[in-house]
Amino acid sequence: MTATSDVAAQRLATDDLLRSVFRRHAAGVAVITAAGSSGPVGFTATSLTSVSARPPLLSFGIGTGSSSWPALAAAEYVGVHVLGEHQRELAATFARSGVDRFAAPTAWRPGPHGVPVLDGVLAWLVCRVAARVPAGDHRIVLAEVLTGDPAGAGGPLLYHQGGYTGLRD
Repeated sequence: MTATSDVAAQRLATDDLLRSVFRRHAAGVAVITAAGSSGPVGFTATSLTSVSARPPLLSFGIGTGSSSWPALAAAEYVGVHVLGEHQRELAATFARSGVDRFAAPTAWRPGPHGVPVLDGVLAWLVCRVAARVPAGDHRIVLAEVLTGDPAGAGGPLLYHQGGYTGLRD
């Protein structure tokens, strides 16, 4: 068992404190995609959350400074892709700035409503954007699930301590 640190050693709230704490929080890795006016866009997200079963709603966050934000700000539909532990490089590609994320070796196809759907993922959904809620330097996107496929094989990809990993027994 790990002892809790001394409460007297607490730090004031800063962006660094928040990042440091969330590096210790393991999170599933997803890629969010949309059809933009200049072609497909997408980014890696660890903020994916199930919101409601009836109606089926989910949420994710996106920074307003992200290169994908202008397309996401206008998109009516988005793709949500749950990555498998075999997709570390795909996650890294969609987290990188200044690269064509949809160029080879990324395998994808146009899906329902023109949304880019990635191949080989654990699961994917196509959703209709229901709301974009301002949240500091981000927007929380609420989206209604329209269709998808949960049948991919393998274990989930996780993000922890600044790197990608899989589940361990």
